[in-house]
Amino acid sequence: MDIDLSAPHSMGTTIIGVTYNGGVVLGADSRTSTGMYVANRASDKITQLTDNVYICRSGSAADSQVISDYVRYFLHQHTIQLGQPATVKVAANLVRLLSYQNKNMLQMGVIIGGWDKYEGGQIYSVPLGGTILKQPFAIGGSGSTYLYGFFDQAWKEGMSKDEAEKLVVKAVSLAIARDGASGGVVRTVTINADGVTKNFYTSDSLPLWHEELEPHNSLLDILSASSSPEPMST
Repeated sequence: MDIDLSAPHSMGTTIIGVTYNGGVVLGADSRTSTGMYVANRASDKITQLTDNVYICRSGSAADSQVISDYVRYFLHQHTIQLGQPATVKVAANLVRLLSYQNKNMLQMGVIIGGWDKYEGGQIYSVPLGGTILKQPFAIGGSGSTYLYGFFDQAWKEGMSKDEAEKLVVKAVSLAIARDGASGGVVRTVTINADGVTKNFYTSDSLPLWHEELEPHNSLLDILSASSSPEPMST
């Protein structure tokens, strides 16, 4: 089988944003693929826009990265002019504006989440095409197709911070079990009035689903951990 290593980097991806009583939790897997080839198994798909707003990226890695860079720059200018942090709504609408104006060239869907003093924790979804939806929770990426029914059943209003984080980690691990384009580790970012907390869950700490095989070290891990071979005797 020929693998095209020159194919555009796509983040396959499972991205999630959930509101809870006091803030938001964002989560994502870490697999970046180039066609059938896993280009990066530990990428970070949750990108900072401001101190209080983050974006989860899916689709073309290049497209979502450049939009994130533009939005971060514009929000920095906005903050300087106003003398106060940009709201989550402003950040989300700026992403929406750039996505919609360039919809014929972009292949990406994102989730914006954050907290501000006006409306508290908020989640906005900007899917392919550049529309914007404010939702209590949002899911995106190729792994999201396996999660709609799960979230309809599992999400509830007024969750605590711990409940929301456990829900996000469980959902991402479920998607990883079913979706070949999602994998690696699970990263979460919690944003509330106290600031930002980042967490990292390795693959061997995630629950196994649907008769999954337990994770094993790769050949590179095994070789690097082993001692140097003895020289051959003559």
